[in-house]
Amino acid sequence: MSFMAHARRLGAVTAIAALLPVTVLTGSASAHVTANPRTAEQGGYTKVSFRVPNERDGAGTTKVRIDLPPQNPIAHVSVRPVPGWTVKVEKAKLPAPVKTDGGELTEAVSRITWSGGEIEPGQFQEFDVSLGPLPAVDRLLFKAEQTYSGGEVVRWDQDPGDGEDEPEHPAPVLQLVPKQAENLSAALAPDDDDDDDETGRVIGALGIVGGVLGVVIGSVGIARSRRSRA
Repeated sequence: MSFMAHARRLGAVTAIAALLPVTVLTGSASAHVTANPRTAEQGGYTKVSFRVPNERDGAGTTKVRIDLPPQNPIAHVSVRPVPGWTVKVEKAKLPAPVKTDGGELTEAVSRITWSGGEIEPGQFQEFDVSLGPLPAVDRLLFKAEQTYSGGEVVRWDQDPGDGEDEPEHPAPVLQLVPKQAENLSAALAPDDDDDDDETGRVIGALGIVGGVLGVVIGSVGIARSRRSRA
């Protein structure tokens, strides 16, 4: 690969690192409901897995509720079936119509609830949701509610802020990056044609080196043979 190609890739990595929020690089030692992956592209579609761990030793999680942010309605929302769980998707009227590529949006999914299954102690479950197009904002905060078999309800609805002083019950957050960050990531993908050309050049060079070594070794052998005869 050429020096310029390496330079372009290094520049792309640096640009993406500069665009990603610092909170993406920090984690929490506590177990709580999270949105995975942690980042997505503004204006695009993504699959978010809401990861729900069971934090109780003597009870199972029997219901999970996720509220979508009403101030940033999303036109297309679909859920992946989870074996053993029943899903309920609720919609709500928007205070004012929102213009989208498909027309005006007057209502949007506001709440998703999974019930009927159980996450046992020491286990976790992921609930997948497809979302898009994503709004041009820095992040989406999803308030969550986790219900245990004993009747306890834990609300994960606190704003985690910048992640430095995390609250006791932080809400799942999806960080959104500008579209250009996604485009820059394409520069990281290897170019098949360039790789093929580079491989061919390497093989050709090795062949030339091998031929030269063969000539040298042969010449040395002939010289030694002549000296021994003399």
